[in-house]
Amino acid sequence: MSQDKLTVFVNQLFPDESANALLRDSLAGNEVVFSQSTTKSNLAASGHDPAIDSADVAFGQPDPGSLLSAPKLKWAHLTSAGWDRYDRDDLRASLRARGAALTNSSSVYEDPCAQHALAMILAQCRQLAASVENQRSDKGWPANAIRRASRLLTGQKVLILSFGAIARRLVDLLIPFDCDVVAVRRKPTGEEPVKTVAESELDQYLPHADHVVSVLPGGGATKAFMSAERFALMNREAAFYNIGRGSTVDQPALLQALQSHRIAAAWLDVTDPEPLPADHPLWTAPNCHITPHTAGGHHDEFHRLVRHFLANFERFTRGQQLADRVI
Repeated sequence: MSQDKLTVFVNQLFPDESANALLRDSLAGNEVVFSQSTTKSNLAASGHDPAIDSADVAFGQPDPGSLLSAPKLKWAHLTSAGWDRYDRDDLRASLRARGAALTNSSSVYEDPCAQHALAMILAQCRQLAASVENQRSDKGWPANAIRRASRLLTGQKVLILSFGAIARRLVDLLIPFDCDVVAVRRKPTGEEPVKTVAESELDQYLPHADHVVSVLPGGGATKAFMSAERFALMNREAAFYNIGRGSTVDQPALLQALQSHRIAAAWLDVTDPEPLPADHPLWTAPNCHITPHTAGGHHDEFHRLVRHFLANFERFTRGQQLADRVI
């Protein structure tokens, strides 16, 4: 990109003003246009803003429809790892026809999300939830029962649904535990670092897994992917984890699996809807543990998002390959 001055459309402002200042200061010398309808959430795109029509670059959560018609746009960078609302045939075709790119922030979220998943798995193995519940209620000393229910993660079978950046990092974190890891993806490439099977083979592996970890993206292809039939195939002593999107789970089926003790536990960072209503039965389902979509959170999240974009911006201006490119 040989152009000296670029127009950058920004439709996301961060709760941390120092992150916003870093963005503004680092883009000095370019024309930065802040949307009139900025968002502070990675989970919601803002509405159409005609200001994007003059932009070379978009940063934040731009309206997907606006990306179709923005005549000058050469690159859009998302402040999220998830990009299912942009995974559209018409948008793919439009961007490719213009030689434009779409990137996300997978590099920012792969470590925190993978560590969150590992923390949940270890908490399940070591029965931490049972000890916390005892402290909050009876304040007894059920040492024998908790010791008997505790497991070693070492050597256990972990089945990972999808195999993007978060799953790859989770595989790295599981290496010291010598787990038997199998990944499931739509079309295995044969170059994955662990055994990877096609979605059509999933049902053969569900009965043997101790831990089923979903990092599936949202979208029509994955809606209710974990169905009643698939929960029924799981080992009764296995736990289910969701770090992907709530829409990928048939929640009534999950609730039934928990209430009937068809599976041992569920650890959910995402639900459908979000926030999960206070009277939703998943809150009180047996052995269901919920974190409020915090898996990607970390103390310097917003600064890392800005720095990731700025590093990609430098690559863009130099005509280099962009990181985390999805289209």
